[in-house]
Amino acid sequence: MPAPAVTGGALAAVFDPGPEAAFLLNLLAWCGTAAGVAGVIVTGTLMALHLRQGIPGADFEHIRSLIVVLLACVLVGSAGPIVTFLGPLGL
Repeated sequence: MPAPAVTGGALAAVFDPGPEAAFLLNLLAWCGTAAGVAGVIVTGTLMALHLRQGIPGADFEHIRSLIVVLLACVLVGSAGPIVTFLGPLGL
């Protein structure tokens, strides 16, 4: 393996993952969005079942689950724009 050329103070070339990485990131974002929608549906279904059964104290448990699902959706949704904003990273 040849040593990286030292030009302008850089120790390595700029890493550019190419279009394959963008495709993979988009695919993972769509899968994360689908998982988030499924999580909201499951949480809503459990809320409806527990409301019908009259289980006390289940409200906070479901709100916590819903918050976790929504935070995961925000994390998955913001991963692509953060990577795009950072651009190609120089190693």
